[in-house]
Amino acid sequence: MTLSDESYIKLAIEIARKGMGQVSPNPLVGCVIVKDDKIISAGYHKKFGRKHAEVVAIENAKESVEGSTIYLNLEPCSHWGKTPPCVEKIIQSKIKRVVIGTNDMNPLVSGKGVKKLKSAGIDVKVGILENECVELNKFFFKYITKKIPYVTLKAAITLDGKIADASGEAKWISSLESRRYVHNLRASYDAVLVGKNTVKKDNPKLNVRLVEGRDPIKVVLDSTLSLKENNKIFTNTEKKTVFIITSNASAKKKNKIKRLEARGSKVIFVKKRPNGKIDLKSALKQLAANQIASLLVEGGSEIYSSFIKEKLYDEISLFIAPKFLGNGLSVIKNIGVKNIKDAQKLRVKNVEKIGSDVLLSLVR
Repeated sequence: MTLSDESYIKLAIEIARKGMGQVSPNPLVGCVIVKDDKIISAGYHKKFGRKHAEVVAIENAKESVEGSTIYLNLEPCSHWGKTPPCVEKIIQSKIKRVVIGTNDMNPLVSGKGVKKLKSAGIDVKVGILENECVELNKFFFKYITKKIPYVTLKAAITLDGKIADASGEAKWISSLESRRYVHNLRASYDAVLVGKNTVKKDNPKLNVRLVEGRDPIKVVLDSTLSLKENNKIFTNTEKKTVFIITSNASAKKKNKIKRLEARGSKVIFVKKRPNGKIDLKSALKQLAANQIASLLVEGGSEIYSSFIKEKLYDEISLFIAPKFLGNGLSVIKNIGVKNIKDAQKLRVKNVEKIGSDVLLSLVR
């Protein structure tokens, strides 16, 4: 691996990030084309259903790309989807060398794109900054291989682990800077999920306001379909931006379901567990079936506890405010752990200061 290969893959990763929040359930892909030691073109996948990064970069080139090297953070596709296979475009353009960050984990592509390029006599190198390239597309890889979304639990807590005071008041535990950070997170995830109790207590909008970015789909777990239709999350739902997941298929709720759907909400029925609660694994499968590849879970404590107990999360973003409450609502309840040796162990991915708070990022 030469320094230049690594540098150009880094650039491809940065370019790919421009598609964040726009390309799902497709992966983030950036492309850089180099000829005679200079960049002659670049491109990225801008929006789901539109041209892929390789095609954009090749078509944007102001000079012939014949004999050039193309750098990609992800293996080019070799099958027909919403667009033609990118491998064919690369071969037709007589590109001499292809450097790839990581193979695609999509069974339709994995290794096949590389094989086709090599069969055409193109020099191919794979595995440059592979860890960084896999991290970039962690949402897509989980979605395409497991058929459920990548799940991140987000919570703001005090030093003694409280998410609200004894009366249930939670505004504002974290700093303004942390709240801006959360709005950035929302813009990068396909959907944000809360339980019905959070909606009843806080009446949140769950949109993106403090930064620029697109609003995620709002998902509410409401096993009994008890939420009132005047809650803020049900406003501006013309584009089906609210999914209500329930296990209540009672005929008594038929008219309410019709009213909700008329306003743009989508009611999704899943099976319930013996305790009467929604089966979370079934809910995640239904969300994936609706092309949701990433899910930000924002509460409350029952929801956090259920996801943690069932090990249905991939990552935790924990905003820790330098405050003590004493009495209050704990971030999680009983998760079935009786002694320290059975505690769920996580890995600290990153620690950073956000405003007056500390953001602790952990992965399972």
